[in-house]
Amino acid sequence: MKKVVKFGGSSLASAEQFKKVGDIIRADETRRFVVPSAPGKRNSNDTKVTDLLYKCYRAAEKGHTDFDKVLTEIKARYQEIIDGLGLGLSLEEDFNIIEEKFKNHAGEEYAASRGEYLNGKIMADYLGYEFVDSAKIIRFDGEGQFDMEMTNRLTREYLKDKENAVIPGFYGAMEDGTVKTFSRGGSDITGSIVAGALDADLYENWTDVSGFLVTDPRIIENPKSIDTITYRELRELSYMGATVLHEDAIFPVRKAGIPINIRNTNRPEDAGTMIVEDTCKKPAYTITGIAGKKGFCSLFIEKSMMNSEIGFGRKVLQVLEKEGISFEHLPSGIDTMTLFIHQDEFAEKEQQVISGIHRAVNPDFMELESDLALIAVVGRGMRSNRGTAARIFAALAHANVNVKMIDQGSSELNVIIGVRNEDFEIAVKAIYDIFVTTQL
Repeated sequence: MKKVVKFGGSSLASAEQFKKVGDIIRADETRRFVVPSAPGKRNSNDTKVTDLLYKCYRAAEKGHTDFDKVLTEIKARYQEIIDGLGLGLSLEEDFNIIEEKFKNHAGEEYAASRGEYLNGKIMADYLGYEFVDSAKIIRFDGEGQFDMEMTNRLTREYLKDKENAVIPGFYGAMEDGTVKTFSRGGSDITGSIVAGALDADLYENWTDVSGFLVTDPRIIENPKSIDTITYRELRELSYMGATVLHEDAIFPVRKAGIPINIRNTNRPEDAGTMIVEDTCKKPAYTITGIAGKKGFCSLFIEKSMMNSEIGFGRKVLQVLEKEGISFEHLPSGIDTMTLFIHQDEFAEKEQQVISGIHRAVNPDFMELESDLALIAVVGRGMRSNRGTAARIFAALAHANVNVKMIDQGSSELNVIIGVRNEDFEIAVKAIYDIFVTTQL
């Protein structure tokens, strides 16, 4: 068996956390390939090393005198970890190179990548594993787009004879060696890429929570955790704002059929959440999760005989495309359609869009409504349980929440509900109570 394990910034913020990680890896010899993030915050008042690197590079770029001060702070963070682990490792040569590169304006992406690079060196030394620079195996093309095919080939070739290795997360390189990073949180993606390329049996993603929760703990106190979730359910919840795993990290392992296990570094005894392609396991509740976002507006369009007018929808959407605006949802009726759009994206161009739609399709009536929220209720159990939508509406009616929109996908995997911004938290609580609390 072969596992790829990724550890987040909070799991590697200090020597104490490093020791927890070391114990976890050594407890299972199949945890052969390790992907570390840069050191995160040690406490709520601390600063992530990646943010310090950005600050340091910008100071160097502008010739500010506080460049040396910030660089010294970064050095101290790593030295504290090295000393706390009792290692004889020196990063002095690495920091000399980094200082020179910063002064020669190597770029913010190079600067940000050094957090994972240096942490990877410490992790490799601590575990006695081989260090593999991600720039050698994670490839981006000349346009800066991730090259999956080349990356898979390089990763397999480079790691095929290695029993154990540490591969830093977050970055790779273009063919000319220029360092290129993924978006923030991209170490999740690196772990997934390595797991997929090596055809691993399991990708473990270790963080500071014991897997996915049914809903946001800022809204529901101590919400229940999810034992098993499918890739499709995860995609729906991530899209609507649920955060634990970077959503782009799903695709490399999904393509290879590799399950992901979200685990808690501080509670390694917890089983966490398994993310799988599909499962016959019956979910604990009818729903798997609830997620949502505020800050939408809706544009209601009405025109008699709209359904028989060929190209009506295309003409409306072309107006949005021309203004560079994307829509979130598009529920429709026989003579009506409603566009749900991010309000901050729409606000600056609302009059251009409205006049553009008038010219394009000559509607009978249009109405704009602002300050709306969208809530996704997701669950594979909804397909085999009757009356799910009725229970949602009953819960919201009981909580005096007015529903502005309802949209159910043909897969019966999710129901999207639109409510007023001020009703968002009330609605989430009502849905959680009807499906989870009442079943306890």
